Amino acid sequence: MSPELARLYYGTAQAVPQARRLSAGPWSATLADGALRDIRFRDTEVIRALAFLVRDKDWGTCRPELKGIEIDESEDAFRVSYRAHCENSDGQSLSYALSVDCTAGGALTARASVTTHGEFLTARCGFCVLHPIDGVAGAPARVEHSDGTVESAAFPVSIDPWQPFKDIRAIEHDLSSHFTVRCEFAGDAFEMEDQRNWSDASFKTYSRPLEWPWPYTLEAGATLEQSVTLSVDDVQNAENIEDFEEKTRGSELLAAPCESADAVRALSIELNAPTEETMPMLGVAIAVDETADALTQLGLLAELSPQQLTFSFDPTAGHGLHELERFAALQRQSGLSAVLEYALPGVDAPRVELQTLAAQIASARLMLNGVVVSPAVHRQSNPPGSVSPPCPALDEVYREARRALPGVRIGGGMLSYFTELNRKRPPLELVDWVTHATCPIVHAADDVSVMQTLEAIPHITRSCRALIGPRPYAIGPVSIGMRQNPYGSRVMPNLYGERIAMAGSDPRQAALFGAAWLAGYAAAVAGARLDTLTLGALTGARGLADIGADARRYPMFHVAKALARMAGAARLHCDAGHAGEIVCVAACDARGVLQVLLANTTPVTQTLKLDLIGSEGSEDGLKAAFLDEESVPRTTTADALVYTPFPVARPVTLLPFGVVHVLADAGG
Repeated sequence: MSPELARLYYGTAQAVPQARRLSAGPWSATLADGALRDIRFRDTEVIRALAFLVRDKDWGTCRPELKGIEIDESEDAFRVSYRAHCENSDGQSLSYALSVDCTAGGALTARASVTTHGEFLTARCGFCVLHPIDGVAGAPARVEHSDGTVESAAFPVSIDPWQPFKDIRAIEHDLSSHFTVRCEFAGDAFEMEDQRNWSDASFKTYSRPLEWPWPYTLEAGATLEQSVTLSVDDVQNAENIEDFEEKTRGSELLAAPCESADAVRALSIELNAPTEETMPMLGVAIAVDETADALTQLGLLAELSPQQLTFSFDPTAGHGLHELERFAALQRQSGLSAVLEYALPGVDAPRVELQTLAAQIASARLMLNGVVVSPAVHRQSNPPGSVSPPCPALDEVYREARRALPGVRIGGGMLSYFTELNRKRPPLELVDWVTHATCPIVHAADDVSVMQTLEAIPHITRSCRALIGPRPYAIGPVSIGMRQNPYGSRVMPNLYGERIAMAGSDPRQAALFGAAWLAGYAAAVAGARLDTLTLGALTGARGLADIGADARRYPMFHVAKALARMAGAARLHCDAGHAGEIVCVAACDARGVLQVLLANTTPVTQTLKLDLIGSEGSEDGLKAAFLDEESVPRTTTADALVYTPFPVARPVTLLPFGVVHVLADAGG
């Protein structure tokens, strides 16, 4: 791939780590950047990833330098070995040797041996095993503990705020494919967390319990060894695999053959059967240091036409009346509805701080549709076993908010992620709506993992709905880059525009990848009955356009603009049939105007046939604009997308990370 095409797809010319598919009889796995991904047994994904990870004191990933990689592969076995060296943010270093052995008739075993070169401060150093979520959430499980006892349980269906399983020596679970997957761990104490909290599409088993102190120091010259062994019982209730395949031939229990990249896939949209929800309003977050740029980009804001601005206000960062006055100027000049995110300092009594806020809002003449009140300390995570910092009682906080801001809608929840909302739940009877943010690069920043976070969004929204019931629900700010690190003292720097977990900026935000990801996010919240979906910023690293006189529009801008146009329209049922590859958002407004967003979330060209069920010949009025490698150079300027007649009878070709916006007047 040329550097120019890489920048168009990903916003960076950083090379994608080369991947190699390995196999040994029924086993297969992809080796990429030293980790095994997509581990399959007879083409069923049994483990999402197995990797040895070293984290610094802020939970940033210490990127290893791999040396001496050796791969031996035969029909019945494969072996991988290499050495790795990594440094933490303090310049301390360690090395480890890693090997993976897999045999066709046996197990897959990974071993690591670590040696420090002086003291090494770390929050984690060890193996992580990721279980997929689809087909695993709710699955029966047996956990063998260090004392030999076995606990019968199940993977949680709703997202567990804490660790579903602790003190794990081995864990096995049953799949609908009649496989039983077993993971055995040695060399440290292991436990599991529900990574869906952070929008990761996995359950993660890791070493060193979170209730133990962290960060911790590995002493100079220390050595440690760990191992993970994966095994699969081929079949339950069958003597051998041949019997099983004979009994299930034609059954959907067996994996379907892989389709070729140029296969035509069907995507249906039911025009006469709208769902019971409307498309959410689109919001845009504006931070204090982004206000001046936003005031110079009122034309860009008008072009986007969001339904709401969300202002971020934090007195602990020195924000005061001047910042509120700047927000008020932007609100007046844009003419948009506004909500204020307020990080309650928790220094004085809630009544005093909220009365001060109310007086400042009045003095600034800031017109607000609502105020999200959340204690500032809740932006930081409090992992299990940690001591929570002092925080005012939430009942008192929200009662005082209502007293200080009469007639203003009061939002509750988190300025950080669902994780903290799941652990620190507001008194629902005292709030008018509930909110939280998400970020797809909390734990991993490779392209596959970021796109896979879209699988976790429905799990988050279902779990949140189970907590809050029918109350209005908002999500945001949402961006690929992280605006604030709840798990450490900083977001990770990204000076060279690379793929870095927990980075404050991510190059894919400005690329076709980001446009496809946002379309996939809008598709993933179907069924959540969201009130508002708020994006990370208008301009800049987490925004929709460059900062500058011409404000070069990112591909994501055009997807956001389409979503703003859909707001309030009835969401239609879409059946893409290929989750994680082609995503679809469709809506029809009160005037009968149909809008459809289609996106290819893969780096491979996809072809589909669009089936508008109940269209009754209205396909003639369709028009569409494409956003892909062939059109994006002329659609990142001030010019709008180019719409041309769209013959629905013909297959639609979506280039890598391509998006198409289809418009139709259903009334003719």
